[in-house]
Amino acid sequence: MKVAIVCDWLTNIGGAEKVLLEVHRLYPQAPIYTSKYSKKGIDWFLDADVRTGWLQIFPVCLRRFLGPLRQRWFSHLDLSGYDLVISVTGAEAKAVKAPDGIHVSYCHVPTQYYWQMYDEYVENPGFGILNPLVRVCFKALVKPLRKADYKAAQGVNYFVTISGYARDLIKKYYKREATVICPPVEVDDFKIKTLEKQMKKGNMVVENPVENFYVVTSRQVTWKRLDLAVKACLKLERPLYVIGEGPEHKRLMKIAGGSSLIRFFPLMKKEELRNYLADAKGYLFPSMEPFGIAPVEALAAGCPVIAFGDGGALDYIIDGKNGVLFDKQTVKSLVDGIIKFEKMKFNSDFVVKTADKFSAKRFDDELKGFLNEKTK
Repeated sequence: MKVAIVCDWLTNIGGAEKVLLEVHRLYPQAPIYTSKYSKKGIDWFLDADVRTGWLQIFPVCLRRFLGPLRQRWFSHLDLSGYDLVISVTGAEAKAVKAPDGIHVSYCHVPTQYYWQMYDEYVENPGFGILNPLVRVCFKALVKPLRKADYKAAQGVNYFVTISGYARDLIKKYYKREATVICPPVEVDDFKIKTLEKQMKKGNMVVENPVENFYVVTSRQVTWKRLDLAVKACLKLERPLYVIGEGPEHKRLMKIAGGSSLIRFFPLMKKEELRNYLADAKGYLFPSMEPFGIAPVEALAAGCPVIAFGDGGALDYIIDGKNGVLFDKQTVKSLVDGIIKFEKMKFNSDFVVKTADKFSAKRFDDELKGFLNEKTK
């Protein structure tokens, strides 16, 4: 069977890229078609046949301007001769066609800036001083962009998605049914055995460890709401480690105001990240996400999660058992969640076990079984 893989872009590291990597491992010979590729931003696919087109000439910093051009490029991409086309997408890659086979779209969520997060995007597009101009242009273009996005979704043969929340959104905006296959999480790589934990105390990887610190690991963009985590920890005077990079980094540092309570770290290797998670008192997850791989990694390391109680978090956070859910995306609600969290005790073994059902092997088995069934 001749297979092609398609994704929106490959310019940085995140949850979507982890899904793509696992699909690539299932079909290592399949070429990966994408609108933009940066080996500097992500070096996970050096062994892959990554194919780009004329959109590659644009700088990475302009990626968010290129939605209409991506829709056109993907919809005109020649994928004739392929028996199976797998799009891994949360944006425009679903527009590809499989004229000689079937198109299965592993759709993380309908394109957020066209649909469910339109109001948030218009309020803060994330372009700094250019926000007023971007806001006007986007409002003028959103109707035709939605129409094109909806039309693209109707050309998909089968939808697969990451959570019950995402399935409901696909039904709402695209009028399509979707099968839930939760994304792969490298849970075994984030587990630390009791003996290893005890040994690590004598050879601490975490630099200048602070007892009972909280941690958040995420791409630093506006809609992740990492500002809530920083503000809540400042208000409660709790140490917070912020791990990651992104366009919101400078703003988050400004909010922190140089406080010694808030420490910033760049992206790090999995082994080092695992140690931070294992040593943290809790993981803060203030985002509204259709799933959220990072908090499941935290659970696998034995770190309970304080999460906003909506979206994908409802698929893995059991309130009072492996973490706490807070009601609103506000500083006050998160502060209340942290206070509630600190009055509880959590069974580390149970916390770890709740991550097991999201393993990469489970993902491989479920996705392979689904694709085999649909390509018979």
